[in-house]
Amino acid sequence: MADVKKIATRDAYGNALAKLGAEHPDIVVLDADLANATKTQTFQKAFPDRHYDCGIAEADMMCVAAGLSTTGLVPFASSFAMFAAGRAFEQVRNSIGYPHLNVKIGATHGGISVGEDGASHQCCEDFALMRSIPGMVVICPADGVEAEAAVKAAYEYEGPVYLRFGRLAIPVFHDAENFHFEIGKGEVLKDGSDVAIIANGLLVYEAIQAAEALEAEGIHPMVINMATVKPLDEELVLAAAKKCGKVITCEEHSVIGGLGEAVSRLLSEKSPTPVKCIGVNDEFGHSGPAADLLKQFGLSAEHIVAAVKDFL
Repeated sequence: MADVKKIATRDAYGNALAKLGAEHPDIVVLDADLANATKTQTFQKAFPDRHYDCGIAEADMMCVAAGLSTTGLVPFASSFAMFAAGRAFEQVRNSIGYPHLNVKIGATHGGISVGEDGASHQCCEDFALMRSIPGMVVICPADGVEAEAAVKAAYEYEGPVYLRFGRLAIPVFHDAENFHFEIGKGEVLKDGSDVAIIANGLLVYEAIQAAEALEAEGIHPMVINMATVKPLDEELVLAAAKKCGKVITCEEHSVIGGLGEAVSRLLSEKSPTPVKCIGVNDEFGHSGPAADLLKQFGLSAEHIVAAVKDFL
């Protein structure tokens, strides 16, 4: 992968905000004393009068964002996933979700790949928390190109959106010139018939690598990038399950309440299909290099390959 361009989706988030800010004066960005880490400083440098540092007060920040949205502005409230989804959950639920306000939440540093920051910051519960809020859109892009496109789509969408971005630089495999992102629609990256691998975030590229290794052994998996966790692309999931007969989900999130559970619930109700969920197995993370942690927790291409073989 040495020759593959890599960028953290949090960097793409900052770049997207700056680009959109130049086109749309109604965009404002809020941060909780983490502009350097969330990369909203890119927007701050370009539009200092439209960037608000709310201090280490994430719950207050969400309420400020809610208020700003009622004036016709489109606020992007930004912090680490652990704080945006976890610490400020009540305010997101009651002040943004309940009145269905047009607030976008940019949550960076999601998942185990936060690395050395350790369990307190490795948020693997945010999909579950945000999915539980009625009307909340939940998105986790797979690379920098998709991240920028998702931010643009979130701006154009009327209503609350939760966007999860990562700290780790990951390969960019989308072509920016030809890529189109649509909320609620999955993307078939590789067709196949033996098993459907449905992934999001950094696990998508791992799934692509796993598929290449499996193809060399005569196994033909379908690979789907399901960036939108909610609303789920039910039509695509059902079609993939019908064609392949078995489904594996891959996410940098707990196996409880995330993409895997959303897919499993859909299939159990509408098309009973064997499903195996790859994710964090009901345990906390710990400090360590991101790449090592991903392998340790089974969030790597080689683990996907082994899981497919065992499943088949």
